[in-house]
Amino acid sequence: MKRTLEEHAARFDEQADSYDDGNSSEYRACANLVIEHADPDDGDTVLDLGTGTGAIALALAPAAGRVIGRDISEGMRERARQKAADRGLENTEFGEGRFREPNLPDADVDVVVSNFALHHLSDAEKREAIETIAGLDPARFVLGDVMFFGAPDPDEPFYSPEVDDPATVGTLVDAFTDVGFALTAVERVHDQVGVLVAERVPTGTTGEGGQ
Repeated sequence: MKRTLEEHAARFDEQADSYDDGNSSEYRACANLVIEHADPDDGDTVLDLGTGTGAIALALAPAAGRVIGRDISEGMRERARQKAADRGLENTEFGEGRFREPNLPDADVDVVVSNFALHHLSDAEKREAIETIAGLDPARFVLGDVMFFGAPDPDEPFYSPEVDDPATVGTLVDAFTDVGFALTAVERVHDQVGVLVAERVPTGTTGEGGQ
């Protein structure tokens, strides 16, 4: 991580009121794909990590049983709460939490989502975060983020090198498969932006007809 959590939180606190107006077309495309692939049932609990102002969480709330949003920025969380109240959504809850310490209430998590947040962590920290998420035993984890499908053009970086630390797609896939997920979809939005869908591999699967 190129900045401390406190520095990241302060930066996003400052951006909270205008954050929704400044998102790129790639960000919006990514968000739409995350929402589409998350596809919760009405009894599912969804955990949105790095929820920001709640764009993903609030879009999934009408279809889900419960949506828990976690973010390090109080400014972002407060904006998400305001938006939920404005829409009359009563099955959402926004609180402090992070990838490696989601600070969850007693609840089984069925679907985990995240959009444009994990890339702030180093590759080693990303792996720790994915291990933490795997420990929650969700059926599905949908990640939209800045990620490299090839060598990034140093003259046109999609990310901010001074604060961001994106991984290659291969690095992320390895982190998922090493903790028991199978990649069921890879959506390329941009050479440096994509969506990965990881689903839990059922225990006892042998590839030999269950024998």
